[in-house]
Amino acid sequence: MATLAWKLNRLRTMGLAEIGHRSGRALQARWQSAGLGLCVRPPAPDMHFGRPWLTNWPQGLDVASWREAADRVMAGRWDVFSLLDQDLGFPPDWNRDPLTGKRIPLQFGKRLEYRDIARVGDIRHVWELNRHAELNLLAQTYAMTGDVKYAEGCRTLLTSWFEQCPYALGANWVSSLELAIRLNNWAFTWHLLGGENAPLFASEAGIAFRRQWLDAVYQHCDFVAGYLSRHSSANNHLLGELAGLYIASLTWPCWKASAGWRVQASRELEIEALKQNAPDGGNREQAFYYHHEALEWMLLAYLWGNANGESFSTAYPARMEAMLDFIASVMDAGGHVPMVGDADDAHIVKFEPEQHGDPYRSLLGIGAVLFRRADLAAKAGGLDDKARWLLGDAVSRQFAELALARHAGPSRRVFPESGYFLMGSDFGTENEIRILADAGPLGYLSIAAHGHADALSLTLSVGGHEVLIDPGTYTYQGEIEWREYFRGTSAHNTVTVDGENQSQSGGRFMWLNHGNASCIRFDENAERQVLLAEHNGYRSLADPLSHQREWMFEQADRTLTVVDRLASHGEHQLAWFWHFAESVLVSLTPDRVIARVPGWRIEFTPPDACEQPLLLHGSEKPIGGWISRHFQQKTPTSTVTWQARSSGDTTWLTRIAVIREHADV
Repeated sequence: MATLAWKLNRLRTMGLAEIGHRSGRALQARWQSAGLGLCVRPPAPDMHFGRPWLTNWPQGLDVASWREAADRVMAGRWDVFSLLDQDLGFPPDWNRDPLTGKRIPLQFGKRLEYRDIARVGDIRHVWELNRHAELNLLAQTYAMTGDVKYAEGCRTLLTSWFEQCPYALGANWVSSLELAIRLNNWAFTWHLLGGENAPLFASEAGIAFRRQWLDAVYQHCDFVAGYLSRHSSANNHLLGELAGLYIASLTWPCWKASAGWRVQASRELEIEALKQNAPDGGNREQAFYYHHEALEWMLLAYLWGNANGESFSTAYPARMEAMLDFIASVMDAGGHVPMVGDADDAHIVKFEPEQHGDPYRSLLGIGAVLFRRADLAAKAGGLDDKARWLLGDAVSRQFAELALARHAGPSRRVFPESGYFLMGSDFGTENEIRILADAGPLGYLSIAAHGHADALSLTLSVGGHEVLIDPGTYTYQGEIEWREYFRGTSAHNTVTVDGENQSQSGGRFMWLNHGNASCIRFDENAERQVLLAEHNGYRSLADPLSHQREWMFEQADRTLTVVDRLASHGEHQLAWFWHFAESVLVSLTPDRVIARVPGWRIEFTPPDACEQPLLLHGSEKPIGGWISRHFQQKTPTSTVTWQARSSGDTTWLTRIAVIREHADV
């Protein structure tokens, strides 16, 4: 029933062109499932190969940490999101969901109902395992140590995958993006093992293995090129598919089709990079983690292209630099980036052995060197090993030569196309007050797949400490009530009306009517900053209601006043939500809410005529008081909510005073 509802809702989001396109794809899948038009026997490769992204591997790294991580994988211990140190075997069962234990049948992939959780389990866990990040880990360890057991481990994983995941069958032949990510990791692994002349290919068995691998590469490229995401799904999926196809066609230009793949992928990748990422540097999916993923795809394609004599227009690296500026601007003095929109902890390629690095600071460090930007270097705070794996050992010297800015304030404060506005004072210092206000659209394209119903929300950071936060994502395919909560309006620092979301959900990755926000006015001077914005999400109610929010920040007394103006004909129930970071100490008094972080006290004074504030902490009925820092992980935190009845045109004023305390609390 859930799958049927999803299909019906999907039809509601489509135009005639998309319906025709998807009908053609369905017919294509039907033909192929009958054995027509499949690439069962790939043509023989001409054994012409591309150059690696880097000439010499980095030296002097902590090899022991890579050995430890690689040995753990070869002992059959795997980390898949929140499932840590799982005994999945070596090689694992590639078609078994590590979370539920369900084994996915080897039916024709493009006709597999992969959203049917009861039948296939959590497909996202299966796909994560099959992206082959661990393959790259073993290849790195081999490149650093020369220990052949790690190269043999790569062969074991690949040959088992070829056997267990035959062409076009099962969960790993469903999503073109998953194939593109796998191609990307295969490309890095190929060169880390030694390329076409790798010792692994020296024997007769090695030659056969190389041909088996190349056949799989061709089938992957052919599949991706034949099933590119289009229309309402042309978001980060299409960008990643094009980048993966481009990197693969540069690495293995072994077939007549390779040149066509390369030209098409290069041309469309640049188009999508400029289309999906606004001139102000924001990613149009309104999801900051997908901003990182889009930028990483663009960066990898850029590096592979440069290494192989290919180039993009000047607009392409300029857009990458703007995207880096965006990350640096929304990052607070403590290095925190708000968890706006969806996030899934995905890494396009992992070059460090630990599970969770900081993807934002990693990109800022790389970008600082590429664009010679001292301010980006200051925000990065240093280089990780990933930078050395991508740019070489010289990157450390180049980074050190940049004169680090003493205070790394935002490069920009107004992002009009993306709809984000920075307010506050003392940016980049220990006294920083940083407010990020959301006055932008719900998401990208008609389904806005990764956007959250967070119009007119805000986050607040004080002295580098998160205070008001976006609680994150938690799950995609898990319990539907948790998916809907974390992406819903009540999980954001804004107002709900009659308990409804600003936008109507049509499924786990689909919004039907969109509650979009827009800026009416932004003014600033030395004393005050004022943002006025509105959203249209509640105009679809039986009694339509409009919501305007005004943020006024007074720099002298460090006070933010939030004014909500709601206009309707009838009566409505309003609810305000304020979500705090888990390290914040929150208490209630008869007339205000007190939040404390080291050295600071933040006092919230609710509007008059509101009910007594309610503090939720890890509550399930109602759901509230939760934060998800990582995919499939949630922990209790504090959420404060208060309610009021509204009739006609009403104005509600919330005062947030930030007070410096000289002793840690």
